[in-house]
Order: sequence, then structure tokens, then C-alpha cells
Amino acid sequence: MDDEVPATLRQATEQAIDEATLLDALAALAAQPSPYGRERATAHRVADWAADRWPELPWRVDPLDPTAATPDSANLVSAATLGERPELLIYSHLDTSLTGAADFDDPITGLHTPAPALARPGPAGDVVSGFGLGVARAAAAAALVGYAAAADACRAAGRPHRLTLLLAAAGTHRDDPAAGPDDGTAPTRTIGGAAHHLRDRPLPAAAIVAKTSPPGILTAEPGAMFLQVRLSSRFHPTLFRDTATPPGGLLAHLGVIVDALEEFRRAHLARRADPDAQVGAEVGIGAVRAGQPGKPDLLPGAVDFHLYLVTAPGDDPTQITDTLRATLVRRLRHTPLDGCGLAVAGRPAHPAAATPADAPICRHAHAAWRAAYGEPASPLRGWTGSTDGVLLRGRGVPTVRLGPPALPPDPADPRRDRYAVAELVRFARLYADIALRHQRASTD
Repeated sequence: MDDEVPATLRQATEQAIDEATLLDALAALAAQPSPYGRERATAHRVADWAADRWPELPWRVDPLDPTAATPDSANLVSAATLGERPELLIYSHLDTSLTGAADFDDPITGLHTPAPALARPGPAGDVVSGFGLGVARAAAAAALVGYAAAADACRAAGRPHRLTLLLAAAGTHRDDPAAGPDDGTAPTRTIGGAAHHLRDRPLPAAAIVAKTSPPGILTAEPGAMFLQVRLSSRFHPTLFRDTATPPGGLLAHLGVIVDALEEFRRAHLARRADPDAQVGAEVGIGAVRAGQPGKPDLLPGAVDFHLYLVTAPGDDPTQITDTLRATLVRRLRHTPLDGCGLAVAGRPAHPAAATPADAPICRHAHAAWRAAYGEPASPLRGWTGSTDGVLLRGRGVPTVRLGPPALPPDPADPRRDRYAVAELVRFARLYADIALRHQRASTD
């Protein structure tokens, strides 16, 4: 099947993508905080800017369920259609991993200064930097501009097409610690923007996930799950810590349980070691919670450990949870923590999923990459980043993930992500090229 794009259409699309437009899109995305669950203001801002820049295209802010845990969430959607063609969805998200708010960010970053604003390139014009560009404003800006250029060029040329841009709310993984360790393995309750978008409409024929990625094309992605471990005992006054159970209190023995968790991690990764697999596994302790800072004269009666686990194909969340529990029971036996309460809960986010390497969207992505870089994309191995691409693949949507590579962050402030402007422009054109190839192939 011939998926080469007519030269005039390709030229019109490429000319519509320039540094100034891309930087303006990035400025609209980065003008204000867009934390998980509160993306609606950014969705409106970006929609207003895009409608002024491309008035012929539709731009719609689609609020998520206001009764859910994310009442100020909204997707930004643009759907450009002419004729009957299989739909291509270009996906990224509006929320950022860090929020820009001190109460959430400071315990993670250790920094107490305001989040850094977007810094446009200087006279050299080669690098843009700012907060939240890595997750996921840089890729989202490239996706937006690439989508709009391809859709506008197809519209102007009267070429049949069906392209959809989804900049989703609640696109970063987020657990609900309030669910507690006794909730078993029920999935997290928050409905993200991608699931909301797919809920009441036909599935697209194919999808692109635009996220910062390694230099290549991902046709498979790992899944993710959250694990919570609670160790409990009676609370006790600090003044009488020697008579506490365990002696000294729970916090005096954190090393015992951390060592046990690290043993679990080593065994878990060893069982999944596959140097030829495109996706890999990982486990990390992301948070430890205990006690009240305002009452340090009381030893806490519970310590919670929150873990993030990247799942490989075939992983069973219940089995993983049971294995972690068994490891802890064995490792805590005959230690000062023996006899303390232990509860372990696992909550899956998404299972791992893959797209067949010979799917048309994979072929289009590799052809566009070769056109953009002059050489084939390098094979990727052991990738441990999970996105809503697994949600799309899990519903049978052939999906590729690719995105602009990040430069090393600013050493003076690691919250300031840095990108080469030329790479952002290249990826906007790359996304547009994949979209044009998809539409071209679907006409044959």
C-alpha cells in the first residue's frame, strides 16, 4: 500500500510548522499551573490561543465528570474530519507530574522556591526551558502544532481526513492513598481524561502518544501498579520509647523494612530480566508516611510505605502483591518488628500492552522517522515508562509512542526541563508526517 504523501501537501504542512508557532503553543501550555485534576483553566487558555491561530479547526474544552475526584479537570479536543476515513488520535496530556504548588512539590523536590517560568530562547534561539516541559508540555506543544498543520493542510487541499487531537486531563499516574491498605487489589477510582474521551465514542483506528521518549519508536509499553505497605503497632509516648513495641518505636527500625523491600525488588527484577524486550520492569519506594510533625512527642502507631511498580507483560498484580507480603513476613520474622501488624495492598493502574510491529501505524511512524532523521530509528530495549498508550492498546487501538528527547535539566534548578527548539519543530513535523501517511494509506 502506498503511503507516500503528495509533495504539495507535505510542503504546505512543513511550512506551517515553525519555531515561532511552536514556542507560542508552548507558552500557552505553560502560562499557568495545570496540576492533576485542575487542568480546565489551561485547557481554556490553549483552546483560545489555538482557535485564534487556526480558526478553521474546531477546538473544544470537554470537562470531566464534576462529581469525580477531579472536579476541575477538562480535556482539550480538536476533531478535524472531511469524508469517511479511519480516525487517527494524537494524544498527549495537560497535567504535569509536579504541580507548581509547594504543599505537593516541596517534599519531592526539596526546593521551596516558586516553580520556574518558561524561558524562551535567547539570541542563539536553540534551547527552551521551563517547568513541566518534560511531563508533558514540550511533547504536547509539538503534537498540537503538528496536528493543526496536518489537519489545516488537508482541509485546504480538500483531502479526506479524520484526525483528532486529545490533550487529556489526569494523564499522569496518581494513586489514591486514602483508599487504605485493606482495599485489596481494586483499580484506582479516578477516571483519567483518556478513558473519559473513549467512554462514549467509537475507538480510533490508530493512535500516537506524544511524550518525551528515548530516541526511537515504542510499539510496546509496560503497565503500572501501586503498592502500599502498612506496618502498625500501639502508639507510645516518646519519653518512654524503651518500653514501646518495638523498642524505640516503629521509626527506629525503618532500615529493616527498607532492606526487605529492596530484597523484593531485586528478586522481582531478576525474574523479569530480558535484554531483548522493548519494555522493562522497575520498583521504587516513592513515599514514607508516619506520625504528626506537630506532635513528635508521640511515637507513631503506623508507618506507610508507598511503592510504584512498573509491570511487564504477563504480570499478575495479585500475585505480585502476595509475593511482596510473603517476602515481608519472612524478612520481619525474628526481628524487632516481628509481631507488628502488617498489611499489603496492590492497586493496578494499567497492564502492559503492545502493538504488533507490522501494524500500519508502526510502518508510518518508522517511515516518518527515516524521513526526519535520514536513518532508521534505533531499536529500544528495557523501557520502563508507562503512559495512557497502554490504555489505548488494551482496548485494541494500534498505538505508537514517540517524542522529543530532553536535554539535561538545568543544574541550578532540576525542575527546569530543557529542550532543543529544533527538535521540537522536528517532532511537530514528524507527528504531522505520520498523520498524513495514515490518511494517505487509508484512501487506497
